[in-house]
Amino acid sequence: MGEFVTLQTGLTDTQKFDVILWKFGPQHSAIAEVNIKTRNVSTFDGPDNQFTDRLQLDYRTGSLTVTNTRTTDSGLYEVDIIKSSSYTIHKTFSVTIR
Repeated sequence: MGEFVTLQTGLTDTQKFDVILWKFGPQHSAIAEVNIKTRNVSTFDGPDNQFTDRLQLDYRTGSLTVTNTRTTDSGLYEVDIIKSSSYTIHKTFSVTIR
């Protein structure tokens, strides 16, 4: 608790993609998004404002960092790496904070 965790997309260059969308929990709530074309990076507070001011999204790699971690941050995180309507890469991360 009180540390940080970074979830890596595995990308070294996001330019080949259009959108990277991070989701959390059983409701698949959107918590962060980067639109590559517009260079717009957004983070959202998540369920019950759980992530307010604690998310950082790396535009270059799409990696998500959760700062000042809490036990309630434990759970499933998902990322969709979207290339237009061509295809989507979907990854899931199981995170446990103690």
